[in-house]
Amino acid sequence: MTWQRFVAVGDSFTEGVGDPGPGDALVGWADRLAALLSAAQSGVEYANLAVRGRLLGQVVDEQVPVALALRPDLVSIVAGGNDLLRPGADPDALAAVMEEAVVALRATGADVLLATGVDPRATPLIGRTRGRSATYNAHLWSIAARHGAHVLDQWGAAWVQDARMWDVDRLHLAPEGHRRTALAAAAALGLDVDPSWAVPLDPAPQLPRRERVAGELAWVRSFVVPWVGRRLRGRSSGDGRTAKRPVPTPV
Repeated sequence: MTWQRFVAVGDSFTEGVGDPGPGDALVGWADRLAALLSAAQSGVEYANLAVRGRLLGQVVDEQVPVALALRPDLVSIVAGGNDLLRPGADPDALAAVMEEAVVALRATGADVLLATGVDPRATPLIGRTRGRSATYNAHLWSIAARHGAHVLDQWGAAWVQDARMWDVDRLHLAPEGHRRTALAAAAALGLDVDPSWAVPLDPAPQLPRRERVAGELAWVRSFVVPWVGRRLRGRSSGDGRTAKRPVPTPV
């Protein structure tokens, strides 16, 4: 497959949070994937419309129409994770919204890249969402099969369970995690890439129990409590933010 215009839509995962670049810029797996596409063929243009904190409905209502207007031949749409963190989230309803977006994108002839969520089994608190996350992921595979979309499988990736792949907030990938995700996405699209991205790191030394407990408490104070506070105030980490790369430009 060859693509000339790649547009990425979604939330903080696609915006690139956790993968800082020069100055205040963010890189992220989508930027890295665009570079891989450009290396495989010349003339690729790329836009990234993702904004952190966005729910699936917001991505579909605010970003997908803009993406369609840009006339891409490849679109990545990864969203729903923020919804699934909220109590009472309905993965079946989310899947229906996602399918409508995929249908609209595929109707233009564009290829679509979806991504399953990461299995949260090893993360305290977030692990409580595992059941509805698994249900949503199953829907994504079915949507892809019905409409001919590609799927980046994060749920089944062993390497992504390594804490060293994650930023200190445990919600966003660190630079190495973004790098490997870009390579995994390229492989899902059929590009010929070095398969070493799928090899897990050697096991890390086990921390003493006291350090593990202290780390958990620090994580709750630094990230969980502020997140709950924003929810109670009806605020989002993406309030006032706009897309970092709204216009397709050469990579």
